[in-house]
Amino acid sequence: MLKYIVTFLVAMVPVIELRGAIPIGVGMGVPVTQAYIIAVIANMIPVPFIYFFARKILEWGKDKKYVGKFFTFCLQKGESGGRKLMAKAGRGTFLALLIFVGIPIPGTGAWTGTLAASILKIDFKRSVLAVMLGVMMAGVIMALVSGGIFSAVRS
Repeated sequence: MLKYIVTFLVAMVPVIELRGAIPIGVGMGVPVTQAYIIAVIANMIPVPFIYFFARKILEWGKDKKYVGKFFTFCLQKGESGGRKLMAKAGRGTFLALLIFVGIPIPGTGAWTGTLAASILKIDFKRSVLAVMLGVMMAGVIMALVSGGIFSAVRS
């Protein structure tokens, strides 16, 4: 039971997300399909909270003594990156967000993609759908990689 809980909780952690949760779960003996399902569900749980509250928290904290510089940096980075994404993607913002979230490399994922969607003020439903499809895509990639690696190691 503990290995399932660990997989679930790791998938909710920013930066690590399901990109780390699936290999960790599979490494602990969770079947690949179960690790995938658990990680996708857990990775999506924070998405509405990030969309609706992250920008507000960053704007609230941008003039605070200890976190102000970091929060301002996050807002500026998100807005400048968002403008570049919008300029390049044009009407393809949905697909660009899906691919951004779906490619399992550091700095991408549900947390970052949802924050960008919030900063860009992309429609909530479209954002969640793009992020969810991206999370599922990243999950498939990580499940295939994890299943292959751990199968080879166990052989």
